[in-house]
Amino acid sequence: MRRFCLMLGVLLGVFTVPDVRAQDSVERGKALVTQYCSGCHAVGPKGESPNPIAPPFRKLSERFPIDALEETFIGSIDTGHPGMPVFKATQDQIDAIIDYIATVME
Repeated sequence: MRRFCLMLGVLLGVFTVPDVRAQDSVERGKALVTQYCSGCHAVGPKGESPNPIAPPFRKLSERFPIDALEETFIGSIDTGHPGMPVFKATQDQIDAIIDYIATVME
């Protein structure tokens, strides 16, 4: 019985830890886009962008498939675009931002 409980605990740990990590990544991504992007972009599931020419993050799928966002963000975040401050993002930060955006995309 003890062996079964140990195995069950290991299995439950394997299945719950990634969920916690994924949630942490989404929360980090939300914090990053709130800090660096929300001055121009609507970063949540509702609302208009403060800058009318800045697309809401939930509508980015109309321009880019989610799997192409990493390359797009590497170019945009590292080099900026007119009116956008340069933000030197690490790979972990880019992954977290993409994880968050995936939760708000239409």
